[in-house]
Amino acid sequence: MRRRPAEALLIDFDGVLRHFDASVYGDFEARHGVAPAKLLESGLEWHRQLPAVTGHWTRQQWLDEIATHTGASAAALTEWDAYRGYVDATVLAFVREVRSSGRKVGLATNATDDLHDDLALFGLKDDFDAIVSSAELGVHKPSKEFFKAACLALETPADRCLFLDDTDRNIRGARVAGLSALRFSGPADLPYARAALGL
Repeated sequence: MRRRPAEALLIDFDGVLRHFDASVYGDFEARHGVAPAKLLESGLEWHRQLPAVTGHWTRQQWLDEIATHTGASAAALTEWDAYRGYVDATVLAFVREVRSSGRKVGLATNATDDLHDDLALFGLKDDFDAIVSSAELGVHKPSKEFFKAACLALETPADRCLFLDDTDRNIRGARVAGLSALRFSGPADLPYARAALGL
């Protein structure tokens, strides 16, 4: 039996809507003695990432822990963190297309406590019907609790929601929670997403 089109979209932020260009850092490593990739690698180690994305640490506390672990200077961390990435215009156009069709769109992301600052910086605060942040919920993707809260925020049953994320673990978690889910690898996946939403 063919599945009915989804009635709402949940979309991840980093890796789907927002991306980072490593070339922006230029000679960062030569000037600071540490590669930007090493700072990110440190920050993503689970015992540092988990408290940051569940609201137990502020972003500044997370940055301080990265500095302690890597030996990077405060100046290096400040410069590294100042680059906030860029928004994929094609994905943003898709978000707006989905909303203009009458379907709700929610941002569903594991984030630090400054997510709303980033959304304001990029002019995105009015592009979503709901913003679901792990730092505010206290639970993170791919937990069932996270996806339950995200669907409730959109006032849409799980089996009527389509979820887009770039991480396989999150996709599997969404499916366990009853959502339709598509692992996003780039704008070439958007026609499939449109079809899943009946657009």
